[in-house]
Amino acid sequence: MIFKNKKKNIFVFLIICILIILLGYSQTLTVLPGQITLLEGDNFAYDFKSPFFVSVTPDKEGVISLISDKIKGKSINLAFSNPCSLKSLKQGCVNLKMSLFGIIPVKTMEINVVANREVVACGNTVGVKIRTKGLLVIGISDVEDADGNKNYPAKQCGIKPGDLILKANGNDLASINDFIEQINNSNGHSISVSIKHGQEIVNKEIKPVMSSDDSKYHLGLWVRDSTAGIGTLTFYDPNTNCFGALGHGITDLDTGELMTVKEGQILESTILSIKRGKQGAPGELKGIFMEDRKSLGVISKNSEFGIYGVLENNGASRLSGKTYPVALKTQVKEGPAKILSNIDGNSVEEYSVEIQKVSRQKLDSAKGMVIKVTDKKLLALSGGIVQGMSGSPIIQDGRIVGAVTHVLVNDPTRGYGIFIEKMMQNMVGGKQQVLEKAG
Repeated sequence: MIFKNKKKNIFVFLIICILIILLGYSQTLTVLPGQITLLEGDNFAYDFKSPFFVSVTPDKEGVISLISDKIKGKSINLAFSNPCSLKSLKQGCVNLKMSLFGIIPVKTMEINVVANREVVACGNTVGVKIRTKGLLVIGISDVEDADGNKNYPAKQCGIKPGDLILKANGNDLASINDFIEQINNSNGHSISVSIKHGQEIVNKEIKPVMSSDDSKYHLGLWVRDSTAGIGTLTFYDPNTNCFGALGHGITDLDTGELMTVKEGQILESTILSIKRGKQGAPGELKGIFMEDRKSLGVISKNSEFGIYGVLENNGASRLSGKTYPVALKTQVKEGPAKILSNIDGNSVEEYSVEIQKVSRQKLDSAKGMVIKVTDKKLLALSGGIVQGMSGSPIIQDGRIVGAVTHVLVNDPTRGYGIFIEKMMQNMVGGKQQVLEKAG
C-alpha cells in the first residue's frame, strides 16, 4: 500500500513538472517578440519572464552585443526576471535563437539594426481623392422587366458586394461610364465580365435585363469608381519626397472593403468648421479642397496602415513642418506627448496628449497605442479626436513616434495611434529601404 502511494505521488509530481515546463514554454513563446528593429548605436533592455533558463545565441557576430546583469559573451543564459540588454553595433540583421535549458527550441527573434532616419512631421489636413482599380460592387438589386417580373442578373451569376469588376467584354473599365456603355451596347446579349473576388480573379457571363422604368438594360448592380474626403498628412521624407498619411486605410463606406488605388492625389485643403465629438457620436472636421491649385502629391498605395505616395516637385514647399528623428516602437513610452493637428483654416498647432498604453506586440496594427487628449484648448474646440484628424503626427521626447488613427466612439477624448515605424515600412519603397540599410 505504501509502495502504491509513493508511486502515485511520483506520478503526480512528474505530471506537475511537465505542466510547469509546458506553461513556462508557452509563456516564453508568447511573450518574446518575433522581430525587433533597433537604431544604430541604441540600447534595448528586455526582461525575459521565464521560470527556466533561456539560452540566447546570435547567428552572427558584430551586429549586436548581448549583455545580462552578470554575463557577457556570444551566448548567455537568462533566468527568471533577468534583464537582457541588446546594444546595436552596426547596421545589419541577426537572428537570436532562444532555447530552454539550451536544448528545447523556443523561438527565433529577428533583430534588424537600421540607420537613424529623419522625416518632416506635417499635421496639415489634405483633401484625398482616389479612383479604384476597376469598379467596386457596393450593392445588388433587382431589375423589373416589362412583364412586371423581378430579375436578379448580378446575383444569379454570383457577384457579391466587395467584388471588383475589372473588365467587360475584354475591355478595361476606367469608370462607371465605360461599364454603362458596354451594357447599352449589349442589346440584351450576355456580357463577359472579369471580377476580382478576394484574391481570385474569375470570369463570368451576365445577361442584362431591360428595365420597365427607363427601357434601358441593367444588371442589378450598384458600383463605385472613386471616393474623396479629408484626412491629415503625417510626414514626408525630405530625401525622397515620399509621404504617408491617415495611418489607416481608406475603406468603402458600404462594404467596409479596402479600396484599391488606380490613381489618386492629395490636395491642399482648408478647415471651415468642427463638429464636436461626444459620447457615441464622433465629431468631424469640415473643410474644402483647393481644386484650383495643383495637387500636393500622387497617391500610389492604400493599405490598412495608411495611404502613401510621392509629393509633387513643389509639394514640400507648400507644406508646414519640422524635421524630427524617427522613433522605433521600442522607444515609445507611456506618458506625455504632443500631436500636430490642423483644425482651423490651414494652420497646424501642437496639442498636449498622454500616451496611456503602448502595445509593443502590435506592430502589425493601426492600434499600437492608446492616447488621451489632455489639451484644454483642443477639448474645448473639438471635444477630443474627430474624423479628419487621422494621421496627426504624435511627438514624444523630440521624436516622431506615430500618428493618430481612430477615436473611441464612447470616449472622444481617447483614441488609437499607429507606430511611425510601421508607417515607414509601408511608405512607397519604405520596406525595401529598411532592408537595404539593414544589409
